[in-house]
Amino acid sequence: MGENDGISASADSSDADSSPPGSFAADPASILGPDSATASARGCRVDFYVLPADSAAARLKVACRLAEKAYLASQSTLIWHTDRAELETVDTLLWTFADGSFVPHDWLTSNGPPEAPVLLSAGTTPRAAFDFMVNLAADLPPFLPLTRRIAEIIDGEEGRRRAGRARFKAYRELGIEPRTHTLRTD
Repeated sequence: MGENDGISASADSSDADSSPPGSFAADPASILGPDSATASARGCRVDFYVLPADSAAARLKVACRLAEKAYLASQSTLIWHTDRAELETVDTLLWTFADGSFVPHDWLTSNGPPEAPVLLSAGTTPRAAFDFMVNLAADLPPFLPLTRRIAEIIDGEEGRRRAGRARFKAYRELGIEPRTHTLRTD
């Protein structure tokens, strides 16, 4: 995160507790296939960015900042969500979240190869691997083997916290040790 973005991060794994998980659409081990132990061996990194306040707007703005950083680092990026309406808000924010920012993006479709470096999907599964994913959905994405790095953004809303704890636990069950970064707004 940049110096001027009004959000700062500090690594603090104590924020990630092992509270009882919520529900999952799939068994965590089934997401990576029969050899889920390969998850950590293939270098998948998961970072949880935790905001203290209950603010969906701040959560989506952090998603935009992370997508911008990935774009500037020439990383192919997918922003995944199961809520199309909230993802449409991200679509708009990618044009307006910061003065002078330009994050070329488009919706992932099943009609041919993607053309933008940042793709949005509310249900379309990617056909090819990508470098970075921002997961805004409540569950683990069903295509973890297609990415090397995942960002999870959690705000203070109790339902999103509970779902985040469940995802944290599921990643651990897959052999991935997530990192936690506590964000604060200045």
